[in-house]
Amino acid sequence: MAKVKTIFYCSNCGVSSPKWVGKCQSCNEWNTYHEEVVTKETKQESKNKAWKDNGEDRARLQKLSEVQAGNNQRLVTHDQEINRVLGGGIVLGSLILIGGQPGIGKSTLLLQLTTHINKKVLYISGEESEEQIKMRADRLGKSNPESYIYTETNIVKILKQAKKLQPDILIIDSIQTVSSPFIESTPGTVSQVRECTGELQRFAKETKIPVFIIGHITKEGNIAGPKLLEHIVDVVLQFEGDQNYSYRIIRTLKNRFGSTDEIGIYEMQVSGLREVSNPSELLLSQTEEQLSGSAVSATIEGLRPMLIETQALVTPAIYGTPQRSATGFDLRRLSMLLAVLEKRCGLPFGQNDVFLNIAGGIKVSDPSIDLAIISSLISSLEDIYIDKKICFAGEVGLSGEIRAVSRIEQRIQEADRLGFEQIFISKYNSKGLNPSNYKLEIKTVVKIEDILESVFS
Repeated sequence: MAKVKTIFYCSNCGVSSPKWVGKCQSCNEWNTYHEEVVTKETKQESKNKAWKDNGEDRARLQKLSEVQAGNNQRLVTHDQEINRVLGGGIVLGSLILIGGQPGIGKSTLLLQLTTHINKKVLYISGEESEEQIKMRADRLGKSNPESYIYTETNIVKILKQAKKLQPDILIIDSIQTVSSPFIESTPGTVSQVRECTGELQRFAKETKIPVFIIGHITKEGNIAGPKLLEHIVDVVLQFEGDQNYSYRIIRTLKNRFGSTDEIGIYEMQVSGLREVSNPSELLLSQTEEQLSGSAVSATIEGLRPMLIETQALVTPAIYGTPQRSATGFDLRRLSMLLAVLEKRCGLPFGQNDVFLNIAGGIKVSDPSIDLAIISSLISSLEDIYIDKKICFAGEVGLSGEIRAVSRIEQRIQEADRLGFEQIFISKYNSKGLNPSNYKLEIKTVVKIEDILESVFS
């Protein structure tokens, strides 16, 4: 007979405790422990008999030297942005987790994948009815005769249907609504999320069917549920964007089959998500007016070069303490750049309010954007505009030196392709470069003072 007992789980990190405690000893968060009733079966394998043909162990003992290492079989989709962030396509048997803010477009992205791909897809929805999904699919414009919808939250019934249908792709929307009848707790709790994800992992590995899982996030921006959820899956994708902008960015946070530096960019439209193959033209200002406080940086996101506009506003501080605000950029790094400018160049930023914005509503962590940021700050402070045909690529050190950045050739080629006439780079990046290969003029700088003389003199 099954044993029933009560365990308290931390909703933040998933650590269990036999009794309630106010502060979690693992993640140091307060009031995160919740009581759950746990039922343990006498045989662990009995949970899998509902959808498996038998309980045989398919794993076998092997020497590592005898394992044949080959390329992972991938399913290439019509969506080049999805292919890029996954490392070239969907690996068969992989478990992929997609998280993001409510209303950002997670369900639209996967439903668009369902209707546009020429494969058999099973879409499981625990949040919407068949009519709601049909209305959204009609808005996307295309239809797939091999797409199936199943509105169910019981993991046993879901896996039974998947075993019977044998789809090419299985989509779960969302993991917080799915529950297992073998655990006596409500859907979305730590134990339910952990158990259902484990069942989906076993199903994906044994049937070689890739599984997409949509996950909710907390108010802090982390994926809801235990941290173990992100350890179980093969790929973790973060779907993000600003509600005030139409652009959406899908980032790779974890990928066992490819790089974790890739991003995909979409534009949200009435007919669904449109792939943005050339993000540089969208992230640059379309105005022809010469305005101060604006500079263009040649950055790299994954394998993709992009030109991004940085906007700065420097005004005298009305209140006692100057304000510092940054959108799309690390505020602490902005404070460091301001300190370098004040120390090395004597510019009075300590008496002014400073506001920084990365145009397009995206977040940039590439250090090569430093040179464009200090140029936009100086431009706003001195009220001197920077020519729209100039871009920058360089990292700024604490001594005011301009440091070299990686893959400078791709940055220069992207700026050259978009019609820029000059690019400022570090002198240490000039080794091996042939300026005759580019139409634009390559300017090399060593210190911040060189930027002052070359751009603002």
